[in-house]
Amino acid sequence: MQETSATRWACVGDQAVAWHLRRNCSVTPRQFGALYATLCLVSLAIGLGFWMIGARLVLGFAGLELLALGAAFLVHARHAADSETISLRDGRLVVEREIAGRREQMEFGCAHVRIAPPARVQDLIQVVAHGRRVDVGRHVRPEWRPVLAGEMRRALLAMGHGPLR
Repeated sequence: MQETSATRWACVGDQAVAWHLRRNCSVTPRQFGALYATLCLVSLAIGLGFWMIGARLVLGFAGLELLALGAAFLVHARHAADSETISLRDGRLVVEREIAGRREQMEFGCAHVRIAPPARVQDLIQVVAHGRRVDVGRHVRPEWRPVLAGEMRRALLAMGHGPLR
């Protein structure tokens, strides 16, 4: 795989480098809600039509279907805004993750950080320092994770920090 520039995914500033990794969501929450509302209207109209001709159980099953679909949509919506931000500034590597609305942040001193590329295709990138470890790159395609890890390692070295390993 060829790289066309030194930083493929990073946002480079005067004193900082940052990688913003997030899910690829092609539908906005408003569009998702409109889709669900349309499905509800169609399903309930069909259920009411069957109710009127005497098939009363169809409306009940339509309601169960809409509840199950609504639950699935809620689970999806909780993770639609998941993201990771890795920033390198002021001698610190900061990893911020948001998973299902829960935000966590870890800071590492750049002088001791080791970026380990994935050992296998499905593995994540490991950021390790002082016995603490965080896995990043879950929103990057598996075949691009080694490239991202290399970019992060080069940025650490360019700032004069971090071992090459």
